[in-house]
Amino acid sequence: MAEVRRKAIVTGAASGIGAATMVELARRGFDVACLDINAAGGQATVQAATAHGGRHAAFAVDVADEPELTRVFAAAVAHLGGLDALATAAGVGDMVPFMELDAATFRRVYDVNVVGTFLCLREAARVMPRGSRICTVASVAGLRGGGLSGTAAYAASKGGVLALTKNAARALAERGISVNTIAPGATMTPMIAEPWKNPAHRARVEAMAVQNRTGEPHEIAQAIAFLLSADASFITGSTLVADGGLVMY
Repeated sequence: MAEVRRKAIVTGAASGIGAATMVELARRGFDVACLDINAAGGQATVQAATAHGGRHAAFAVDVADEPELTRVFAAAVAHLGGLDALATAAGVGDMVPFMELDAATFRRVYDVNVVGTFLCLREAARVMPRGSRICTVASVAGLRGGGLSGTAAYAASKGGVLALTKNAARALAERGISVNTIAPGATMTPMIAEPWKNPAHRARVEAMAVQNRTGEPHEIAQAIAFLLSADASFITGSTLVADGGLVMY
């Protein structure tokens, strides 16, 4: 009998944590669809995932665009032939100081990081069978109110993801869908490439964690893959902090 592969969507899989998650899920036997505004990056991740076998695809979309997201999400599910798991890694950063931040920038960050996450949660819940699993991607910035690289808009948006995840876990429990979030610390992705050019800033942030280092995308991806696995069957509405010992709350 042919192996039945599980089906997953990973948003933001063109780079960073999302890309590493897509490859890790492929390695674990998933067929995976990438949803990302960066079409070329998505295709590159598909190629990397295909090295582990399976049937993968990339779809270009802005997760904050509700009509387009709804259409593309349905197309991705149709391509996969179902949906068992979702990881919402799509997000944008922001480093504008508090007193220089304007409402337009704040709204854009919130639209992508929170509204985009919500739309994907909603669309996934429409089609997922019982036993399916979702992992959102927050940040330690949402737990501690920033103070690392991202500032007010970013920290507030990731705090929003934390609350949204708990609400989704409550709302979707009756459908048999578990929803958790991961809160990474500083991770070597394109999002922190610019601030990490400042050695003093990097050293300050790394020194806040007991491991005194920056995480790697594959380390976060492995934690996400756990939350999307049957091994996490009794976990929902929880936040897994993966930060090298920065927060320890």
